[in-house]
Formats: sequence, structure tokens, C-alpha cells
Amino acid sequence: MSMDSLGTVLGLQCDPLNSFTKMWYHVFLWALFSSFLVHVIAASIAFLTLRKHKFGKFFPILIVVMGVVTPLISGIVSSAAIASVYRFSSLPMQPLYACFWGVGQTVLYCCVGFTRILATL
Repeated sequence: MSMDSLGTVLGLQCDPLNSFTKMWYHVFLWALFSSFLVHVIAASIAFLTLRKHKFGKFFPILIVVMGVVTPLISGIVSSAAIASVYRFSSLPMQPLYACFWGVGQTVLYCCVGFTRILATL
């Protein structure tokens, strides 16, 4: 089974997803790229505000790295959980739903980050 190309996934140009691997792949790529986009925006804002600081100007590099590491670690597991629910229910996943699930993961991570829920535990 061949995986869809990156342009096909991000362009939502494919048939409904019927296999677990395709569902997982589409949801994961949407989570990865939406998280990367959010973190690139945050890193550019951080760089513009900290560009004159001696060490602060390197902080945006860490922001971008976390934008890739977070979905690689947690996005793999959560995307697999979402795909397994669809697969065990024998429901085909529309590519637009994969987009919603992937971007939804990023929104959830941002909400947790902004509210600092983990810091109170």
C-alpha cells in the first residue's frame, strides 16, 4: 500500500480513507503541519521581540523544535487512537475530517499550553 503524497494530503485531494495506516497518516500530517505553522508564527514573534537580547534571540529555535517534537511524540499516539476508532467502527474517514482531527489536536495543545493546566497538577 502506497502512502499519499504530501500535496495530496494537504490539498484534501483523495478518496475517503478506509485503511488504518492512511487514516493515521493523514491525521498525523495535519497535526504535524498545523503545529509547525503555529510554532513558526510564535517563533517569529519571539524573534522580533528578543532580537536585541544577548541570549534571547536564540529562544525561537527552541520554539520551532518543540513545534516538531510535540506532534512527533504525542501526535503519533493520538492520531493512532483516532484512526483506530474509525477503523474498528468500519467508518471511512473523509480527508476533511482528518484535517479537522489534526488541527483539533494542535488547538487542544495550544489551549493546554495557554491555560497552564499541567503546571497545576
